[in-house]
Amino acid sequence: MWPYHPDLLATPVPRYTSYPTAADFGEIATADYRAALEGATGEVSLYLHIPFCEQICFYCGCNTGRANRRQRLESYLAALHTEIETVASLLPRGVRVGRVAFGGGSPNAISPGEFAILTDRLADHFDLSDPVISVELDPRTMSRDWAAALGAAGVTRASLGVQTFAPHCQTAIGREQSEDTILRTVDWLREAGVTSLNFDLMYGLPGQDMHDLEDTLHRTRVLSADRIALFGYAHVPHIVPRQKAIDATKLPGQRERFDMAAFGFSYLVTHGYAPVGFDHFARPGSDPLAHAAMSGKLRRNFQGFTDDPSDVLIGLGASAISSFPQMLAQSEKNGGRYRMIASQGQLAANRGILRTTDDQRRGAIIEQLLCHGRARLDASHLPAARERLAPFMERGLASIDDDCLTILADGLPYARTIAANFDRYRGETPGRFSTAV
Repeated sequence: MWPYHPDLLATPVPRYTSYPTAADFGEIATADYRAALEGATGEVSLYLHIPFCEQICFYCGCNTGRANRRQRLESYLAALHTEIETVASLLPRGVRVGRVAFGGGSPNAISPGEFAILTDRLADHFDLSDPVISVELDPRTMSRDWAAALGAAGVTRASLGVQTFAPHCQTAIGREQSEDTILRTVDWLREAGVTSLNFDLMYGLPGQDMHDLEDTLHRTRVLSADRIALFGYAHVPHIVPRQKAIDATKLPGQRERFDMAAFGFSYLVTHGYAPVGFDHFARPGSDPLAHAAMSGKLRRNFQGFTDDPSDVLIGLGASAISSFPQMLAQSEKNGGRYRMIASQGQLAANRGILRTTDDQRRGAIIEQLLCHGRARLDASHLPAARERLAPFMERGLASIDDDCLTILADGLPYARTIAANFDRYRGETPGRFSTAV
């Protein structure tokens, strides 16, 4: 389907859910984060991080830990409640919240009652303007009571960590869950009012072959997922120690990964899904993400591709990242230190980066390339772009006409690699990223 150029995929690149990326963060002054909050206007979005899971999967690179110590979990939630009050008090009057996303870890590692209290706390302190609420869920620990809590909170979007339906792949990555478990969760969520349901799937897993991938895609389609995120597994055990439990000798090679990505793309677009970027898909006509992609309103943030129009995302919880036009700020990663800071009513953000005007320009180019496949370049970027992108243009993967850079049809798998040519920080953080496909 796509031409395979291994030399163009040899260099690991970021997923660019932000620019600069989290790998480029350094220490920031709390005063800068406070000023960003106090300067917010209009409609903003919230992200709440729940860094707990009932079971830890081998492949996962998220900031999460076992939810088997109730005292630690309860003290974390108490600190999060305090942080909600602290941050909300700094936002100017008139700032509204249009989106709320719960991620982790697994938000359903806490109890349904604790989730209800958390959403009540948000309503008490923020101006919630009938927000779109989304949540990430682990099907293995889903329950009917949890679905009822989601319905009561008005959650309409949910994402399930499915990864694969192949039992031998599930065992290899420590994520064993039956199809019945997934089906039951889907039924509960639909009954609770979830209208946009995403399945997170992976290719490049240990022992996975093309038949395994096709079977997973077929089952996902039959279960009527509205959205699908099809990611390549990133094996970086030097960064994620738990991945050492995965047998690297059983991982598919680079060409096999490329073929899996190509097959997944072809399968989904010929079975009723619209492509959203390279690795996301949505049902056209019904899902807002597909509409955003087709109407030119697609954006990119720390949740990946999104239809969220806000330029401000406020992260709450340990390791959560906030995004403002002028800065990115990440809260304390260590759960214990986060609880100590937040519970005292102090701002927990201590790492991040101030975004220069050039950073903002480059970030806009990268976002436009990944979301829309094209971007306009200013005079300061054109000469370097022509030189660096020559290998892509010579092979029919990209073109530059006047000041417009376009990723051509054959160049879609190379989108992140092409975008990385506008990243002035790359080369300073070697070994931090996975293969581009």
